[in-house]
Amino acid sequence: MIERYTNEEMGHIWSEQNEWHTLMQVEILASEAQAELGNIPKEAAEKIREKASFSVERIHAIEAETHHDIAAFVSNLSENIGEAGKYVHLGLTSTDVKDTALGYMLKEASEILLKDLEAFRLVLRRRAVEFKYTPIIGRTHGIHAEATTFGLKLCMWLAETERNIERMRRAKEVISVGKISGAVGTYADVDPFIERYVCEKLGILPAPVSTQTLQRDRHAEFMTTLAVIAASIDKFATEIRHLQRTEVREAEEYFSPKQKGSSIMPHKRNPVTCERMCGLARVIRGNAQAALEDVALWHERDISHSSVERIILPDSTIALDYMLTTFTRVVDRLIVYPEKMMQDLELTGGLIFSPILLNRLVEKGAVREQAYRWVQRNAMKRWLEGEDFLENLKKDEDIATVMTNEDIEACFDVNKMLRHVDTIFARFGL
Repeated sequence: MIERYTNEEMGHIWSEQNEWHTLMQVEILASEAQAELGNIPKEAAEKIREKASFSVERIHAIEAETHHDIAAFVSNLSENIGEAGKYVHLGLTSTDVKDTALGYMLKEASEILLKDLEAFRLVLRRRAVEFKYTPIIGRTHGIHAEATTFGLKLCMWLAETERNIERMRRAKEVISVGKISGAVGTYADVDPFIERYVCEKLGILPAPVSTQTLQRDRHAEFMTTLAVIAASIDKFATEIRHLQRTEVREAEEYFSPKQKGSSIMPHKRNPVTCERMCGLARVIRGNAQAALEDVALWHERDISHSSVERIILPDSTIALDYMLTTFTRVVDRLIVYPEKMMQDLELTGGLIFSPILLNRLVEKGAVREQAYRWVQRNAMKRWLEGEDFLENLKKDEDIATVMTNEDIEACFDVNKMLRHVDTIFARFGL
């Protein structure tokens, strides 16, 4: 198995030191496989493992002359190994090493993101149960609709996060692939055993077919998965930003005692972390578009994708790692105001109970289209004139033909809208 660093933070994976270290492990394993085949002396493979080392500064110095980073890397390895260094990189092309190392690094990055998602999932489960029965107004088109609960909002986020975990698992499987198949993928200069040996030791799979490169639909799928996850966080953060608006203030980000919301306005408590999440999601979505552009390469290989990936893969995995850990803290410490939620739920004077009233009228024998108009005309008096909705309903002669005042009052019960909350939560084992 490949030697692993103890520091598994996302930034470390993409450090130049770690990238060259991972490429070195691929070269060492490939040499061992060559020795297994009898193509090089076993003593040479042992010496390569023992002596292999590199210097980032030396690689840069050689690359300044060769203008080829992998060639400079191989030269530096060889000069450090000594006589056995002549067997390093035997039969390989640069992308054999680069793409295989990249597959392993993306596998490691995926594992960190999966841990992040699982941690986020646990926080969502806990807080969803905490607010399972906390009524809040549901909004459609930004307008008050019917009652829901804040726990159900969080349960919705939980379901989406669980889907994102499955997406990330699939993306990890798709991207945890290597190839050591030569210049155009035909194994003309390298035995397929080398590929199998190296990939098995790295814990990744060999591509069933490749050109000089792994096909970039894999990387595009990985990147679009990251973009979907970032878009989910964007969605959740946008909801909190709305709930924190001064006119709403049903929930808000934690605000520490020494925190400042503005350099000039001491009263400010801004949803700055959620805004940051929304901004970073835009970056990752843009990077996903760049990954899609990388899918179409010329013939068996060109290098147009390489410069793009050197930016978008480290940046996007690091950014999403940051987003997940940061937003998990936001939800964990989110300040919730149930009293304000109830106050806002009652803001329209009972208009939100119009669907219950409509259904009850139909159940009592009214024609649905007529019943809709009866309820709507009284609702509009509340919207436009501020009149009392419930009292007007009681005075409505048409409604009185099928419903008593007691029937009407019974419709104004928020619990009727929330009677199936337990059913929904049970689907998540909550």
